[in-house]
Amino acid sequence: MNTMSKYSFKRLLNAGWQLFPGLSVCIVIALATTFIADHYGGPTLLYALLFGMGFSFLAEEKRCLAGVNFASRTVLRLGVALLGVRITLEEVAALGIGPLLIVVSGVVLTIVAGALLARMLGLGREMGLLTGGAVAICGASAALALSAVMPRNVHQERNTIMTVVGVTALSTLAMIVYPLLVSVLGWTDSEAGIFLGGTIHDVAQVVGAGYMISDDAGDVATFVKLLRVAMLVPAVMVFIFIFRGSNQQSSKTKVPVLPGFLVAFVIIVLINSLGWIPTRVTGAFTELSRWCMVAAIAALGIKTSFKELAVVGWRPVLLMLAETLFLLVFVMTCIHFGLGGL
Repeated sequence: MNTMSKYSFKRLLNAGWQLFPGLSVCIVIALATTFIADHYGGPTLLYALLFGMGFSFLAEEKRCLAGVNFASRTVLRLGVALLGVRITLEEVAALGIGPLLIVVSGVVLTIVAGALLARMLGLGREMGLLTGGAVAICGASAALALSAVMPRNVHQERNTIMTVVGVTALSTLAMIVYPLLVSVLGWTDSEAGIFLGGTIHDVAQVVGAGYMISDDAGDVATFVKLLRVAMLVPAVMVFIFIFRGSNQQSSKTKVPVLPGFLVAFVIIVLINSLGWIPTRVTGAFTELSRWCMVAAIAALGIKTSFKELAVVGWRPVLLMLAETLFLLVFVMTCIHFGLGGL
């Protein structure tokens, strides 16, 4: 081994040693919360967030800070990129034009409504766009992905935490209430699947609610939800364009037109659509993506506190509730007028 190789290896080893304390804490929290969710039920991401907030004192510990920051940014981006293994272009095309129109329109209108409602409630535009994107696309995962390309400021991480808590709670409530609403309305399995996949925030809750009704409803709900997840790509690109000026002012380095994790997401979707990723690898990547998300949200929890969240007040909660109701009414109206069957 030459001198240059030894120097590079030593630098890599030192960097890994600096990341180890904080990153290991995030991994331990991820393991603990996953065990609790698997054995006793409940949303893993919410558990990870609350457990992380219980260790918020570590954010002031210099030995842990580098690893926690690494988990909340780099590990997060890896998890978002790996979401691509859950989507194929064939699945999106199989839905037909009706559900596609409902999903695209719902995502765009909900994000716009979020920005307008945030202004009415006296909240910043960033909060409205972030919560609107989380409600419209895929809950906590979308909140983390969109937050990654938004400008860094004193409120950004607090807003992200608040959004994750809110959409996770609302998604869990929707998983219980929405199937009851479907039974009252007497919709077909296809209509029920479009409704559940088009309104519930998180993928896990969509799957749970869909298969509560029937296998067919569960399949349709899953496909519609994956189409909403696919909307994460154009949404992130639009957010990059909107916040590009702010990001360049707050950073000494030039912000790339497309972040690496988004490019990786698109490439993985294309490769998966060609059938080049074996089923076992798809399952492994899906699981790795989930672990990355849990570790990242644990890191975000460590970097915040209940005291900081209390300062936010009731308005963000009202904002997310209003966005959820807006999306609910929009999708129900589309189904009522038969748009889902186009």
